[in-house]
Amino acid sequence: MNFTAPPQTARPQPLKRSDFKAFLHIPTRWMDVDIYGHVNNVQYLSFFDTAVNSWYVEKKLLDPLSSPEIFLVVETGCHYFAELTFPSVVSAGLKVEKLGSTSVVFRVGLFAGKAETTAAHGRFVHVHVNRETRRPCPIPDWKRDILESLTA
Repeated sequence: MNFTAPPQTARPQPLKRSDFKAFLHIPTRWMDVDIYGHVNNVQYLSFFDTAVNSWYVEKKLLDPLSSPEIFLVVETGCHYFAELTFPSVVSAGLKVEKLGSTSVVFRVGLFAGKAETTAAHGRFVHVHVNRETRRPCPIPDWKRDILESLTA
């Protein structure tokens, strides 16, 4: 039996601030740093979650305690390019890459302070669901209009 390696894909490159439509500034915490002296990789996904959900709350798309519909994460991933450290402020950039009938795909970029290119970026996919049934439901037009403000 012959084994054929899958084709190599080009490694993603850092993105620029101008690639994003909105930003949230998140201070790093002492507990974010690991024994190697940099922010641990798992914290990057926490920064993604904080940025997206803070934007939802700011735009009144979500009240975490009472909205009849909520957004649940179904996919996430991250490409790392440079270290984030403590103490510092991470600028989390947001843009919507795809808006489906019940889902939204975000590109989230993490910038070290005022750096012009991402220290990391990744996908963050949310599905709009009924809070009680946890089943997908259409994103209403008023929410779509707000989400479209983050499209390229």
